[in-house]
Amino acid sequence: MCRNSKDMHFTLQHTDLLSQARTGVIETAHGTIETPIFMPVGTQGAVKAVHFTELKDDIQAQIILGNTYHLYLRPGIELLEQAGGLHRFNGWDKPILTDSGGFQVFSLSENRKLKEEGAEFRSHIDGSKHLFTPEKVMDIQRSIGADIIMAFDECTPGNAGYDYAKKSLALTERWLDRCLKRFRESGPKYGYEQSLFPIVQGCVYTDLRRQAAENVAAKKADGNAIGGLAVGEPVEKMYEMIEVVNAILPKDKPRYLMGVGTPANLLEAIERGVDMFDCIMPTRNGRNGQLFTKQGIMNMRNKQWEADFSPVEAGGASAVDTLYSKAYLHHLFKTSEILALQIASIHNLAFYLWLVKTARQHILANDFTTWKASVLPQFQNRI
Repeated sequence: MCRNSKDMHFTLQHTDLLSQARTGVIETAHGTIETPIFMPVGTQGAVKAVHFTELKDDIQAQIILGNTYHLYLRPGIELLEQAGGLHRFNGWDKPILTDSGGFQVFSLSENRKLKEEGAEFRSHIDGSKHLFTPEKVMDIQRSIGADIIMAFDECTPGNAGYDYAKKSLALTERWLDRCLKRFRESGPKYGYEQSLFPIVQGCVYTDLRRQAAENVAAKKADGNAIGGLAVGEPVEKMYEMIEVVNAILPKDKPRYLMGVGTPANLLEAIERGVDMFDCIMPTRNGRNGQLFTKQGIMNMRNKQWEADFSPVEAGGASAVDTLYSKAYLHHLFKTSEILALQIASIHNLAFYLWLVKTARQHILANDFTTWKASVLPQFQNRI
């Protein structure tokens, strides 16, 4: 049993009558989180182009995500410890989750070397050489001070062959044992407990996913994550693997699907029993002019919005939706004004948080599947 199990608590509230969709509450030292939930990505301690006041008041984010790899390189662990952890460094007083950096390290395919000890890599900033071992990643995340931290794993590409995926999973499972050992031997640094989530890997192979889920479930951690999806595999395979894994992971612990995805991905995964999500899509796509709305997807750089003086989205989830017009936002993008990035990022994040909040309401009302079927075509429509 993880040593901090008494400090983070998950209450499963309700499961939809016609699906595996569920609602719950996660209690942490920095506040409660109502699930299903989407976590805005604050890779380097900040959500790009968005103030924390907007995250709290307009977007109504309950938890954000930081990244171990990036925070380790900049500002560095020594500085974060001097500050008293990431919460005090960046001023965010709600829960934080940190990704272990495994995805970032392994995406540096030309600048890293994988071995039993860990992953040796060169910084994308200055080319300096570093080694991430499971033990070191635990120590780094202790210093960052996130409420929920992730085990160090290898994220295999979606098109990996079976033999490679099997070998990779075996390494991930050995690393997980080392992560758990170090986590139990060490302690929190800032006066509150942290929770460690193992990660289920196994690529698109049912037997490997089942093996991984059984191994992870046996660890009896505070929560569990599903990794290695939305990395190149067909979307149908992603949904299939979620079903395989969630049939095994304990129902009384939160399930976190890492790095996913589109509004449709979120609703499909919620229907299959996922509780937590993160993805860079709402902010990254927003900075490139793409808005997710209740009516569909808009590209604000398109000329069709040039003289459209209607609100960005009537009845939208954010204050910026009625404050600004489509024509004005189009103008900001065409003139490369920084305000365009801010408006679009706030809008998209507010939409994603509205989406999971509304899904939660329909799960509680036992009409989630009917509602999902009615809105999915609209969300995927290109306006």
